[in-house]
Amino acid sequence: MSTVRNPVGPQPPSVYWRRRLLVLLGLIAVVVIIVLIIARPGAENTGRETPAPSNSASSTPAAGEEGDPCNPAVIQLEPVTDAATYASGVQPQISMSITNTGSVACTLDVGTAEQAYFIVSGSDPIWNSRDCQQNATSLEMELEPNEPLTTTPFAWDRTRSAADTCAAARPEVIAGGATYRLSVTLGDIESAEDTPFILN
Repeated sequence: MSTVRNPVGPQPPSVYWRRRLLVLLGLIAVVVIIVLIIARPGAENTGRETPAPSNSASSTPAAGEEGDPCNPAVIQLEPVTDAATYASGVQPQISMSITNTGSVACTLDVGTAEQAYFIVSGSDPIWNSRDCQQNATSLEMELEPNEPLTTTPFAWDRTRSAADTCAAARPEVIAGGATYRLSVTLGDIESAEDTPFILN
C-alpha cells in the first residue's frame, strides 16, 4: 500500500507546506522582477529620436576655403567720418571700413559700384550717394582676416540730395550744431550701426 510522504521534522506538516509555498512565491517574484528589468515598461520611449545637441558652430558662419567669395555674414562694415564735429563751411570726409571677421582670406567686390552712403537727420533722409553717382566701378579684392580695409574718403558737400537735382544747385542743410548720422552698405551688406557727427 502506498503512503503519502509528509515533510519530516518536528513541526506539523502544514508549517513545512507554508514554507515551501513562500519559497515558491519568492522565486516567482524574482522571475517577474527579471522580466520587468529586461522588458522595461518605459522602453517604448527609447525608440524616439533624441534631438541633436545644439551645435554652437551652427550660429558661426562657415569659414570656407582660402580665396573663396566672402560670406556676407563675416563682413563687418563701419561708417567713417574724419571728425566728430565740423566748423562752419568744412565738408565732412566720409568713407567706410570693411573687415573680414572670418578665419580665412576671402574675396569681395569693394568697388564704388557696390558702395553706398546714407546721411540722415533724425528720421529725415538727407543725402544718398546713389542719387548722383557717376563712373561707378567694380573692384574685386582679397580681404585678409581681421585686417580692416578703409575706402577712399570723399567730401559730402553738406547739401540734401535727390536724383532729380544732380545738375542743379542745392541748398545747404541746417548747421549750427545739428546732428547727422552716416550709415553705409556694400552690396547687400549693411553697417550694424551708424556714425553721428555735428555740423556747426
